Amino acid sequence: MPTSPRFGPRRLLALATDSLAARAYLGLVALGFAAMFLAPDSPLAMAPMMLTAPLSFLPVFVPVGAGVAGGGAAGVAAAVVFVGWMLLCALANAAALGALLRRPDRRPAEQVPVQPPARPRRALLAAAVDNWPARIYVAVVAAALGTFLYAVLLSPDPGFAGIWPLLAAAPLSFLAAAVSLPAEFGLPWMSTLVFTAGIVLAGLVNAVLIGRLTRRIGGPAARG
Repeated sequence: MPTSPRFGPRRLLALATDSLAARAYLGLVALGFAAMFLAPDSPLAMAPMMLTAPLSFLPVFVPVGAGVAGGGAAGVAAAVVFVGWMLLCALANAAALGALLRRPDRRPAEQVPVQPPARPRRALLAAAVDNWPARIYVAVVAAALGTFLYAVLLSPDPGFAGIWPLLAAAPLSFLAAAVSLPAEFGLPWMSTLVFTAGIVLAGLVNAVLIGRLTRRIGGPAARG
């Protein structure tokens, strides 16, 4: 009885390079790195981190010693780790994009179970909840969004609570933040509503990408 191939670097690399969209994304990330090195003091220096979100923001939650910013061997090591992490994030995002666009593998007719055809939209959204990596990500976004809503609606000083859902649902969450800004000057509650809806949509897109990638690299065993 044939089994699904297990996860491996070759499979991940194939997903990241076997579609035009994934290759175009990697080229865009390469341009972002070029801009970072050519103009390190400009806003373009944030391009690699923005293009490889949300995974690129994980080091924000990792405490780093103060000596890293002082240059020397620690600074060089931090730079190498940063670039390596950005490259891994770019590879993961490209693989997720490739998994989203790749057509399902064909199987012999006798191995295909007889099931009623699912609606394309429902089948696409199912990837956000039918596997553990996507479920965990959805829980993280929900926790971040819940923290934001509690701070805005119930706390006397919300502070910078919006940064957590912004980072969790990046990069599309930044578009949600930009769309919600004009409403803040008219109706504050409308700004919160638009931002919340944008975070939900951005997190859903990321969850679908994570789910599709999990299906591709993990096979049926990845579902739970």
